[in-house]
Amino acid sequence: MDLAEIKVINTQVQNWLATAVNELRQNLDEQLQVRTKSGRNDLVTNFDKGTEHFLVEQIHHAFPEDQIVSEEGFGDRVQSLQGRVWFVDPIDGTMNFVRQRDDFAMMIALYEDGQNVLGYILDVMQDELLWGGPSVGLHVNQQKITGPANQPLAAGLLGVNGPMFALNREHVRDIAFASSGARIIGSAGLEFQRVIRGRQVGYISHLAPWDVAAGKILAETAGLSVTTIDGHPLNMLESQVVLVITRRALPEVQKIRQS
Repeated sequence: MDLAEIKVINTQVQNWLATAVNELRQNLDEQLQVRTKSGRNDLVTNFDKGTEHFLVEQIHHAFPEDQIVSEEGFGDRVQSLQGRVWFVDPIDGTMNFVRQRDDFAMMIALYEDGQNVLGYILDVMQDELLWGGPSVGLHVNQQKITGPANQPLAAGLLGVNGPMFALNREHVRDIAFASSGARIIGSAGLEFQRVIRGRQVGYISHLAPWDVAAGKILAETAGLSVTTIDGHPLNMLESQVVLVITRRALPEVQKIRQS
C-alpha cells in the first residue's frame, strides 16, 4: 500500500470516527440498554452495538474485499491476517462508559498481511485522537508528536490490570512495585495512549485482539516494545497477556519475572 492510498484511507477513517463520536455524544442522555456477556463486569450496551455496526458498515462499503475483526460480532470470522484486516473496538472501557460516562475510547486499526498500517485511539470525552502508523508518524488530532523518552522502570508509572495486580498474576504486582507506582484506568486504549505520550512507562493486561490492535501499531511507531508478557510476538487473532513498555524497562521486567 503506497503513501497516497494510506492518506486517503486516513481521511476516511477520521471522518467515520467523527460521525460516530458525534452521534454518541448527542445521545449520551438516552437510557442505556446494558447487558452482561461473560460475567457481571463484562458489559455491552446499545451504544457499543450501534457504533460497531456503523463503523463495520462503513469499512465494508468502502473496502468490500477487506476483513474485519470486531468485538460485538458485526465483523467477519477472520482466520488469517493475509490481505487487509481491520480491527474495531466501538467502546473500549464499557464499564467506565456505563458508570462514569468518562475514560472510554473508540479504536480502529488496519493491518496488511500482518504488518502495521494505521492505528486510531479516540479519547471520546477529551476529544483527543491519537493516530498514526509507520508511514505517517504519530499525531494527536492534527499535531505531530514524537515518541516517549526511553525511561527505566523505576522512573515511570505502570498501567496494570486490576485483578492481575491484586493476585500478582504474571508477577504484575512485583513489576508495579519496582516502578514509580501502579495505575488502573479500565480502558486499554487510554492506557496505551498514556504510555505512547510518556505519561506511563508501560502497561500490562490480558487483552483481546480489538483491545490491542490500534495500540500496537501506535506504540511500535513510537519506538516502544509490544509483546506478550513472556516476550513473544503477539498473535493478533488471540487473547493474551500483553506488555507494552519502553525498551530500556523491558529487560528489567523480564528479570523480575524470572526471579
